[in-house]
This record gives sequence, C-alpha cells and structure tokens, in this order.
Amino acid sequence: MKMSKGKASGPYRSAISGRYVTTAHGKASPGTTVHESRGKSGSSGDHYRSAISGRYVTTDHGKRSPNTTVKEK
Repeated sequence: MKMSKGKASGPYRSAISGRYVTTAHGKASPGTTVHESRGKSGSSGDHYRSAISGRYVTTDHGKRSPNTTVKEK
C-alpha cells in the first residue's frame, strides 16, 4: 500500500496500523478500515481500540470486550 507523506490521503484509517490510508484502499478493505468524516468533530462516531494492542477493533468486538477495549469518540 502506498502512503503519502505528511498529509492524510483519505478519510479512512487502518484498523491495523492506525494510519490514514487512501480512499481506494479504505473502500476495498471495509473490514480493516474505519471511515472518518472531515466534519466539525473530525470523527464519524464512536470507535473502539484494543487496550492490549492499541489497534482499532470492530464495534461488535468492542461491545463484547469492554474490559480490554477503549471507546473513542
């Protein structure tokens, strides 16, 4: 995957690395990316991050594992 330096390349963030990825990659990998809006708050809603690995996890996983995930707004 090619990443641009300095600027975010799209409104998608990798759930694995936490880095921004291109829009094309985000749309092609919906299971491993989080879509973030560029609106006022800069977020498309709540996200969950593993407290163990620091990686983004799915909402379902976050809700099932409240002791090992952190809910981010």
